[in-house]
Amino acid sequence: MPLDRPFPMPAAQHAPQKWLALDTTTEQLSVAVGVDAPEGGVPRLWEAVEPGGARASSRVIALVFEGLERAGLRLADLDAIAFGAGPGAFTGLRTACAVAQGLGFGAQRPLLPVDSLLALAETARIQIAAPESPLEVLSVLDARMGEFYAGHYRWDGARWQTVQTWPALTGPALAAAIEGAGRRPDWIVGNAVGVAGAEAFLSLWPEGARRSAIPGAAAMVRLAPELCRAGLAVAAEAAEPHYVRDKVAQTTVERQAAGGRR
Repeated sequence: MPLDRPFPMPAAQHAPQKWLALDTTTEQLSVAVGVDAPEGGVPRLWEAVEPGGARASSRVIALVFEGLERAGLRLADLDAIAFGAGPGAFTGLRTACAVAQGLGFGAQRPLLPVDSLLALAETARIQIAAPESPLEVLSVLDARMGEFYAGHYRWDGARWQTVQTWPALTGPALAAAIEGAGRRPDWIVGNAVGVAGAEAFLSLWPEGARRSAIPGAAAMVRLAPELCRAGLAVAAEAAEPHYVRDKVAQTTVERQAAGGRR
């Protein structure tokens, strides 16, 4: 199947009814299983959250099958497998994509690569408790080395729209970009609070409009129907992480110049 061709969904089904999602793009590991409810019922959502990092690769498979068992599902029952495609931690992106591909190949299920910044916006929307109220969010993730991943999203009460993204910028440059856009989102959300270099853009929002959050699998389950309707589901061999940059660490000289340790 060509790599740019969406995975064919069943003709009579316009959106998946059962989803598995996994995310290892940050220091957190999360796995979620979601099942649509029959008419008049309540949707079911199971989510497990654990410390990620080096533990993620050894725990993610166990959590996947625990979630499926709790939901009474097999891999073959799923309509799509969503994964955090990035931007995010280099090793975490590879882990999530590789695991999702293995599961997708084995069960012949489509994959749904989910933008981590969009998943962060959805996570924050639920925290803010504004399920149907329009709002705009600036999602910011710490990219290390004094840089940040950022995206500006608008929730219209039913779905998300991307206003603008800035893949990797230093703190001061991001602040200038936001001010230059002439439009400031209602909220800034992410894991940049307390991170060196973030003060310049955090100061553009009062403390009450800042929300500490990271993307999670439950948010990806909630996003899955709309993303699938948009034709973003792909075959397992077509799935790829979203690498923003090749450089993943500073040299010793760069760390010393920044005041860091040898």
